Amino acid sequence: MQTTKRNKEILKSVNVDKEYTLPEAIAILKDQSKVKFVESLDCAIRLGVDPRHADQMVRGTVSLPHGTGKTVKVLVIAKGAKIQEALDAGADYAGFEDLLEKIKGGWADVDVIVATPDSMAELGKLGKILGPKGLMPNPKSGTVTMDVAKAVKEVKGGKIEFRVEKTGIVHTSLGKLNFETEKLVDNTKAFLNTIVKMRPSTAKGQYVKSLFLSSTMGPGLKIAKDELSLNV
Repeated sequence: MQTTKRNKEILKSVNVDKEYTLPEAIAILKDQSKVKFVESLDCAIRLGVDPRHADQMVRGTVSLPHGTGKTVKVLVIAKGAKIQEALDAGADYAGFEDLLEKIKGGWADVDVIVATPDSMAELGKLGKILGPKGLMPNPKSGTVTMDVAKAVKEVKGGKIEFRVEKTGIVHTSLGKLNFETEKLVDNTKAFLNTIVKMRPSTAKGQYVKSLFLSSTMGPGLKIAKDELSLNV
């Protein structure tokens, strides 16, 4: 991989082989951000699980205490009074047959889809369209529910969904770098604590093997092992 001039400058001022506390790593990433847009704080956690086994699949949601800093477009597929309930709660789009037709036509300009259980029979037929885009609602993530107002408010407020990849790594974003350091630390701890709580009973040995924080365009910094055993 070719090293850019910018990366060379970063490597001169940042020791990527050192282990950092959460506040130290976030402060360095904020200081090294020289681009013309607000970068995200990204994290990668390597877990001691084998996702090929269903009983070791780590998947869930977490509500970040300070949100993500992103504007999330939410679509609600529902019927009757639930449509207005979703719109009143802040959904960007809500409806049934008209929106299903738009999706069939290739439209998918949303970040999250929430659906009521009674609409899933029809929405499920669009799995080949929505599945590859990661937009298919799922009861485990709270996006298939009759309480559409609560689901919309949670997603808009900073609720994120995550799942472990085939390599045993969970990737996600935890906010924007222009957040105060303390708020990014809180978001990171909330996410890590959720991961720790979800340890599969069949997982053997060390569960959280490593955690790296990075910015959108910045270096990956390894977090000290002492930080990986937070209170749950």
